[in-house]
Amino acid sequence: MKSSICQLLCRWSAGILTALLLQGAVSAPAFAQADASGSPEPPETVTAGVYVSPPFVMRTDDGYTGMAIDLWNTLTEEPGIDSEFVEYPTFGDLVDAVSTGAVDVAVTNLTITEDRAKEIDFTHPWFDAGLQIMISNESPIGFRSVVEGLSSSGFARTYAWIVGVVLVATLLLTVFDRRFDPNFPKRWRDGLAESFYTVMSVATSGKPPSRAKLFGWIGRVWSALWLVCGVAVIAYFTASITSVMTTLSITDRIAGLSDLPGKNVGVLTGSTAEEFARGEGLRTQSYANIELATDALMQGRINAIGADAPVLDYYAHQNTNRNLSVVGKIFEPDKYGFGLAFGSQFTRPLTVAVLGAEESGVIEDLRTTYFGTTQ
Repeated sequence: MKSSICQLLCRWSAGILTALLLQGAVSAPAFAQADASGSPEPPETVTAGVYVSPPFVMRTDDGYTGMAIDLWNTLTEEPGIDSEFVEYPTFGDLVDAVSTGAVDVAVTNLTITEDRAKEIDFTHPWFDAGLQIMISNESPIGFRSVVEGLSSSGFARTYAWIVGVVLVATLLLTVFDRRFDPNFPKRWRDGLAESFYTVMSVATSGKPPSRAKLFGWIGRVWSALWLVCGVAVIAYFTASITSVMTTLSITDRIAGLSDLPGKNVGVLTGSTAEEFARGEGLRTQSYANIELATDALMQGRINAIGADAPVLDYYAHQNTNRNLSVVGKIFEPDKYGFGLAFGSQFTRPLTVAVLGAEESGVIEDLRTTYFGTTQ
């Protein structure tokens, strides 16, 4: 059976090459065609592994769509080759499936890399891309960042002094009220709790103690001093935290690759972005798909996402409600190709078909359909 399939594919390849030589281009590129006698061959079924990565592969109620799927269907439509799609959760799983023969071909935005070329074969590239960065314009500033900012700005030391003053004031107020207020709790535990509440009430709200009238004019002067201290503490806390958060919002802004060191970067598991980020020593967190990575970005668990530029562009434009931005220049330029196992009988005819689709403008038309402009 395998021998007959190989002979069939070789005849298909010869037919395509002959057409290219005679006509100079293909008008309707296909993965395979009829044999030299013109007799239609029975359709074959090819198992295509896919990884969902909009806009190249997207899952719908009717199956799969996207630029890679449309290109694949165009190449296999004319010879009547049926495709059985099998979805894989990560790029790495898809590459493994191709290398072990679990599927015949990988259909997605699969980047051609040296490491992957050691495991599987590739067709001629059909898309030029590269890596880029996506950030959230509404990323929350983490508690840890605020604490570190307060410490590095010297505010933390002042906060420590304020805490010390609050504790001393609590003790002095307890001793004072036990001596002069007959209604003050007699147990030290209850008295300290009452005094601490009073001190914190003054410090956070500026509200004077309720016992201000116990000691006449002296009590009122004492309460006024407490009020001034409370207002000063509130103003200091507000000003210092606002200052630190404003500074963080400016200095933590990511505008490109050079801003990623020291940040938490989300990448897709098994992707070229993951390999690149780890090679650069960046702090990474891997996610199975772009949705999970973006959720983490919006929640502030990561600072940015590194992935294929067209994937990030498409996602940002399709999810304007999430207020995302793709920033910086494209780095690590790469190319996409269909992946096949070493020695696959499909590699040569599929490569010829991709070349034909490129020369006839089919790929350009698909690129325009999904991205609007030439990439």
